[in-house]
Amino acid sequence: MTEQTDTRIPDQAEEPVVPETAEAPGTAAAPEVPKAVAAPVAVAAAGTPEASAAPETEAEAADAPVAPARRPSKRVLWAVARWTAAVVVCGGLGAGTALGITSMERTDVPGLATENDGRWEYPKLSLPALPQDVPRPYTDGNEGEVHYADLRKLLLPAPAGATVDPKLNGGWVSVDEYLSQYDKDAGVALKQALDESALRHIAARGWTTPDGTTTRIHLLRFKSVAFAEDFKDNALNAGSSDGHFPNGVGSAVIDDSTLDIRVPFNVLYGFEETKPYGPEQTRWVHIQAGDTLALITQSRKGEALTVPFQQTVALQNQLLG
Repeated sequence: MTEQTDTRIPDQAEEPVVPETAEAPGTAAAPEVPKAVAAPVAVAAAGTPEASAAPETEAEAADAPVAPARRPSKRVLWAVARWTAAVVVCGGLGAGTALGITSMERTDVPGLATENDGRWEYPKLSLPALPQDVPRPYTDGNEGEVHYADLRKLLLPAPAGATVDPKLNGGWVSVDEYLSQYDKDAGVALKQALDESALRHIAARGWTTPDGTTTRIHLLRFKSVAFAEDFKDNALNAGSSDGHFPNGVGSAVIDDSTLDIRVPFNVLYGFEETKPYGPEQTRWVHIQAGDTLALITQSRKGEALTVPFQQTVALQNQLLG
């Protein structure tokens, strides 16, 4: 341990106190020192400065009259009053400005407004309740990665301001409705694969936002993880740009905006339609979460926006995880 140096300034040493009654033998008592007198500074007339003569002896200094303190002139008092008033006014304005800013909303203060980044306003999300003594997927006691919750309650709800598709209102849908998301040629092959894959049921929800973006989410639950994975890899070829595309899509590439959307144990493949894509563009993603496979598509006239697509995919992925 290193030594620390005391850097404090030491107090001044006190002078020793000499007892009044103690006198050295044979020594005369020291004369009493009179209290110091502040000699007033005399101000002479302009051009002829004069200094007051200092008393020559200690007695004269003791008897010298003390000049009364000079009172400040009216001009000085008026200047002080003006400066005091100015300080009070400025302080009041500053306090009023600070109070005004703290009481205003952030969007009301110029330069502090938070610009909308394109995200949608979804309702507060929570996982649905499970039957008693039933584990969630990816937990101890659920090696089959089975979703025991009601599949319809695992669907992402529509955001604020969206118009819900009455045919895709969060309930059960038929296999034919799901296959309508693909062209006829793909539909035939996928239907046969579903007949052989031990599909349990399908839930779906769709909506359209005021900017014209149409979103559809389909959740397919199979009897086991093996059936879900087989349909994803062999029937849909979901991880390849040569797989089955949603209806109307001619060519596509991997959607880089979905690469960082990760939930432990879930598998995700995202794509975006490439030009020329006609009047609207489509983005879609396949998510496998245990025994459940999700298809999310978003289409919009001109261009399917990145931010709401990322947000929708991320939230649905979390609900399945």
